[in-house]
Amino acid sequence: MRPWLGEAEADAARDVILSGWVMQGPKVGAFERAFADYVGAPHACAVSSGTTALIVALQAVGVKPGDVVLTVSHSFIATANVVRLCGAEPVFVDIERDGYNIDPVALEDILTTRCRRDGDALIYNDTERLLALPESPLRHTKAPIGRVAAILAVHQMGFPCDIDAVAAIAKRHGLPWVEDAACAIGSEWRQRRIGAPVSDAACFSFHPRKLLTTGDGGMVTTASAAVDAVCRDLRQHAIKPPAAGELFESYTRTATNYRLTDIQAAIGLEQLKRVPAMVERRRALVARYRELLHSNAAFRILPEHPGGVGNWQSLPLDLGPSGLSAKDVIRALAAENIASKPGIMNAHQEAPYRGLWHLPESERRRDRTVLLPLYHDLADADIVRIATLLNRLAHHG
Repeated sequence: MRPWLGEAEADAARDVILSGWVMQGPKVGAFERAFADYVGAPHACAVSSGTTALIVALQAVGVKPGDVVLTVSHSFIATANVVRLCGAEPVFVDIERDGYNIDPVALEDILTTRCRRDGDALIYNDTERLLALPESPLRHTKAPIGRVAAILAVHQMGFPCDIDAVAAIAKRHGLPWVEDAACAIGSEWRQRRIGAPVSDAACFSFHPRKLLTTGDGGMVTTASAAVDAVCRDLRQHAIKPPAAGELFESYTRTATNYRLTDIQAAIGLEQLKRVPAMVERRRALVARYRELLHSNAAFRILPEHPGGVGNWQSLPLDLGPSGLSAKDVIRALAAENIASKPGIMNAHQEAPYRGLWHLPESERRRDRTVLLPLYHDLADADIVRIATLLNRLAHHG
């Protein structure tokens, strides 16, 4: 992934610097409005990163210390960490066999067989297991533990999860749900852009590896004015202007600084204009890869979910029945000066979460995926060279 930046972004940043107003200000507001319009959401709140977007969104939908949140392990570790940073603990759900996102069947199974009703609350039954994790905040809270507070569903690499199924499950069990849409700017579900109001909140990242970058940054979109208001409080120390006749501002809750700057927002406004072209270009590049690999039975570019259209932030290659490991393929490509990367990590296989979980599809997907080169100025000759090598590997190992 290479950022698509140019003179427009440089000029926009320069104008803000020369204006003298570089902190959160009018450009942030303009970026929020433009982003909300683009995805089709009533509200958008800009923050300092995709991670902080998830933190404020989870807190805004009611996640509290002692709670659990159902989410996937197969994601960048921030997806799990943000739950702990809210004082809660993630309960991991496996992914679909032929995809990269949360398995609705596995999600429903956990909610129906490993949880119980206690009045209005849904309680996770296996909290004793969670207490075995040394870093779990459940070990230190004095609050009751185990309330299922939310579902956090990831659109991995920009591929939409099964939104219809997750939304139905959340509604059936009376749970809020949040979309980790860090990678999903420009992706669509049922012809609506990700970030349009189907969940309680959707969270985006503007890290340099994302299609739209502001150096770093994030955004929370929501249909709820109440959720938006909490996010805005939490990003700026919950500060309120002085009341009539008062000298000092007031602070309504414990919060911190998760602000985006006007410099970043100015860059974001220009980047947002590029998103349609970015997505169109990446889809064309993927179509070319598919054309050249169509007869390759060993490696697969998995089909998208029938309801979703991804932005192809990344191009994952499923190694399928090839018998080759991700390490084998990455080394073979590197020998030809072609850079590739392993697939998505699993949080439950990392030190802070290790020891409790067996998630066979997540584990298989991590070990059987390679991310191929995909960036806006990738030459056709390079795609041909990569595909030729992959076809040779498939036949000869």
